[in-house]
Amino acid sequence: MLLQRSVTVVTTDGKMYAGTLAGYNADNMSICLADVKDEKGALLNRIFINGSIVARLYTIEKSFDLKALSERLDKVFPRMVKLYEEAGIIVVMDKIRLNENGIVEGSGPIAERVQRIYDEFMREKSKT
Repeated sequence: MLLQRSVTVVTTDGKMYAGTLAGYNADNMSICLADVKDEKGALLNRIFINGSIVARLYTIEKSFDLKALSERLDKVFPRMVKLYEEAGIIVVMDKIRLNENGIVEGSGPIAERVQRIYDEFMREKSKT
C-alpha cells in the first residue's frame, strides 16, 4: 500500500512529480499528490494527475510488511487476527487495531501483548 508514502510520478509527456500519495481513484488510476515538488523544483500543495497520463509511479521507501506482522500475531492469537491491507490495519480479537505505527485503538493486557509483539517485530526489521 503506497497511500501516505513518498512517491514519484512520471507522466507520459516526461514530467516528474515527487510527493506524498494522498489518494487515488481505482477506476481510472487518477492520483492526488500532496506536498509536491515538480521537476523544476517548484513546490505545490496538491496536484491531481489524470490516470491516463501516468506512465510510472514508484517509491524508494520500502513498504511496511503488514502481512508478516499479522502472521506473527496469528501465531500468538490463532484465528483471531484480521488483516485489512487496503486500509493498512490489523485487528486482533475484534478489539485491538494497529497499523504500521503501532496500536491505534484498544487497551488492557491484550493490547500490551500486541504492542510487545509489534515492538519485537520492529526491532527485528531495523536490524535488516
